[in-house]
Amino acid sequence: MKVFLMFRNRDFDLEQQLPPFADDLVQDLELNIILNAMSNGDEFVFNISKRALLSSINSAEMLLYRQNIIKDCLKNPSTVRNLYSIAIEGIEQEKKTYFGFFSKYPDAILHSAMELLHLFISTLRKLRKIVDDESSKFESEGFKRFFKMIQTELTDEYFEMIEEHLKYLEFKSGMLIGVNLGTGNKGENYMILKPNEKKEGFLDHIFSKKEESYTFVINDRDERGAEALGQIKDKATNSVANAIAQSADHILNFFKIMRVELAFYVGSLNLYDQITKIGEPICFPDVKPSDDRIHDFEDLYDISLALVKKEKVIGNEINAEGKALIMITGANQGGKSTFLRSIGIAQLMMQAGLFVPAQRFSANISNGIFTHYKREEDKKMDSGKFDEELKRMDKIVNYLKSDSMVLFNESFSATNEREGSEIARQIISALIEKNIKVFFVTHMYELAHEFYKNKSDDFLFLRAERSENGNRTFKILNGEPLQTSYGVDLYKKIFADQRSSIEV
Repeated sequence: MKVFLMFRNRDFDLEQQLPPFADDLVQDLELNIILNAMSNGDEFVFNISKRALLSSINSAEMLLYRQNIIKDCLKNPSTVRNLYSIAIEGIEQEKKTYFGFFSKYPDAILHSAMELLHLFISTLRKLRKIVDDESSKFESEGFKRFFKMIQTELTDEYFEMIEEHLKYLEFKSGMLIGVNLGTGNKGENYMILKPNEKKEGFLDHIFSKKEESYTFVINDRDERGAEALGQIKDKATNSVANAIAQSADHILNFFKIMRVELAFYVGSLNLYDQITKIGEPICFPDVKPSDDRIHDFEDLYDISLALVKKEKVIGNEINAEGKALIMITGANQGGKSTFLRSIGIAQLMMQAGLFVPAQRFSANISNGIFTHYKREEDKKMDSGKFDEELKRMDKIVNYLKSDSMVLFNESFSATNEREGSEIARQIISALIEKNIKVFFVTHMYELAHEFYKNKSDDFLFLRAERSENGNRTFKILNGEPLQTSYGVDLYKKIFADQRSSIEV
């Protein structure tokens, strides 16, 4: 039985390596805040959501497949949560069996597997009932295929057949063993046989002629005889025990995969619940091909900031169609880094098949999402900040492909502005030449102005808004780079506050 809720034609691969610099994405975009909201305390949901969020899909068709499944989840949250609980229940059943499948005794394996199958049948019946009751409410290709598979394979005839086999394997009427005689009349090919069923009335049973048979009884004190008989029984039971154990293991694996693939959707429901409580909008993005250059959105906000503050935060509206470089400048603490983070988070959420934190959002698929944020001084003192930035950039370059996206936040600012601007200029120019989209937050006027002078249609310049009285609106608007970051505003605010507290 195949679940196929994460991909149309394959299971979600837990062994697949996370993309390079995944830890940087988690740190720079503060993804743990989102993952904690998705998990709601469930560590398993946290880990699956993290893997799904970081393992970006590059197929618009597959993203639409997941989007439609999530839309079904949002319309039927209790059913999806019940399915997830059923998967957990199935997995927990294994803990109720005493021997497991690793015993060296076939008889123990058989009875343990039979006990587990009995428990599985109960859980599978619950699953079938949920599907029968709720399947008509789902519209996505993924859920329709999953429900049809359950109804096709978990039929009443299937359950009756399993229960009949398990009842026989209790051997309440004894065990009928068949064996071939091999070389030297030694037994080989031991197997359990199913006796012929003869329906006869009471009188037929009393007066019918009995077939001639030969029997022997082992004395209670005959330990060697009992041991030999036990060995014959084990040889006959071995193949049946393995078959039953494999059947139980197959069902157990089905529950495990079902839990894995539903965990991501339960995480989506948890995140949706928290966002809607805050009152923030979400939308399903319009996904464009990777060779397009578009970021067009309305009211895009930093979802991690909203989750921390538990209130609505400032969103932004930008149309960056056809732009290869989006450079963001403006007032210190004016929302530049928050805006950049919202871009990266939305891209990851879109390429995981999730809804995104915006009123409207359209973007092209990226063949790799990377961040290059400024870091603290190397604690080992092996190198300074600037050397560390260059080394990290060198590593990133090794993984970049055409149509990737790189988010820079105050990069190469650990040296003087002239040197930092020139290095950044050369790196940005090289990336654009290789068809890599660049978002660059900087306070280096020389760098920003150099690109602005080109008047290229491929470049977009944004600026953090500042009102005339120095207040930050945290809005990002179209605007040319200015030669000041208005650090004096912050200086006056800080020291004015200090003077006020001293006067009091």
